[in-house]
Amino acid sequence: MKLVNKDTYYVGVNDHQIDLFEGHYIVPNGMAYNSYIIKDECIAIFDSVDKNFFEPWMKNIKEVLGNEKPTYLIIQHMEPDHSANIMRFLEVYPDTFLVGNAKTFKMLDQFFHKEIKHKLVVNDLDTLNLGNHILRFVFAPMVHWPEVMMTYDESSKTFFSADAFGKFGALDVEEEWDCEARRYYFGIVGKYGAQVQMLLKKVANYEIKVICPLHGPVLDKDLEHYLGQYNTWSSYRPEVEGVAIFYTSVYGHTKEAAYLLQKKLEAKGCPKTTIVDLAREDMAESVEDAFKYSHIVLATTTFNMGIFPFMNDFIHQLVERNYSNRIIGVIENGSWAPNAFKVIKDKLANQKNLVIIPDAVTIVSAMDKDSDAKLNKLADDILSAKIELPEEPKKVVEEKKTKWVCKICGYTYEGEKLPDGFTCPICKHPASDFEKE
Repeated sequence: MKLVNKDTYYVGVNDHQIDLFEGHYIVPNGMAYNSYIIKDECIAIFDSVDKNFFEPWMKNIKEVLGNEKPTYLIIQHMEPDHSANIMRFLEVYPDTFLVGNAKTFKMLDQFFHKEIKHKLVVNDLDTLNLGNHILRFVFAPMVHWPEVMMTYDESSKTFFSADAFGKFGALDVEEEWDCEARRYYFGIVGKYGAQVQMLLKKVANYEIKVICPLHGPVLDKDLEHYLGQYNTWSSYRPEVEGVAIFYTSVYGHTKEAAYLLQKKLEAKGCPKTTIVDLAREDMAESVEDAFKYSHIVLATTTFNMGIFPFMNDFIHQLVERNYSNRIIGVIENGSWAPNAFKVIKDKLANQKNLVIIPDAVTIVSAMDKDSDAKLNKLADDILSAKIELPEEPKKVVEEKKTKWVCKICGYTYEGEKLPDGFTCPICKHPASDFEKE
């Protein structure tokens, strides 16, 4: 249990049992499954935790609530690491209202096949009055599931961001946010940059003092940095000016060329370089580096008239995450019929705003004077290549909406007028008991 700010508590758990998150991301420092409580006249809990941690989660909740009972369990995301314990929670607190959107409850039925007695279905930008805290629900479809919604506490200026702004790693391990947040973002959310941009525009005019994600630490300092990183990542703009070289090598000759190119780039003044052996490095970290750098080089052998399997997988990972706005050089190797450059160009043909250096370096078995000279030229071509990046996304002004507040329970409806026959979803009182705010 930890106090986030006045009335808001952290009741999440750490997981050091897990080895692969979502079945394929290595997490040497474990994971955190975050859950939060706002204690007010009405008590709201945000999200559940992984199925293996019901008891410690419930212990944390009871430390905060004692004998009090929660009014609402707000379901921001139905992925099982956040929803698995909902039904067990209702066994302890059967009178709690589940709060979610229409898609939330459809998925809830798919996972649990049980009738929900008390539920509140909310729409985008609806508000819920807890007493001193007014919660605004912000729908964020495909960040990174279709039912995802986030919650803005207008009173404390706290943004409960679901999986956005999350990272790999448990909270009892000290580590830099950017690296594991970047690996998490491009691994899990990277395909949905357009949807993240829509979310950022939606909340651009909100005053945010604290971000409470479902993974990783609560963010309460230097928020411009975290928001800026998400803006950069979701607009597919490079973060670092430099060259990342990714290679696969069978007998060491392509590796030799990759390292020689790195030396040439550094000698010619390249501000930053890194080199990655795709057969031995974590694929998610490799993808992260590709999105981090402004330039990349792909160095690989021809393999069954295609490309080496690790390079093939790597390019597939980039393509399905909308890789764009980069300059790319290629080194190919083949003892007969080198074909890697053609295969790579074909795989990247439909990506937006990529500049592929037209002259690849072709190695026939092993480096020689000719291929060394071509490496020199490739280094020059990479450093002199230009690309026009899209304009940095700008903030948009939030549209103000009319609010109608229930005089009985405080529920808030947003819209120019109340619908015909409207009744409060909480206290069931008619439209005549609402007043315009």
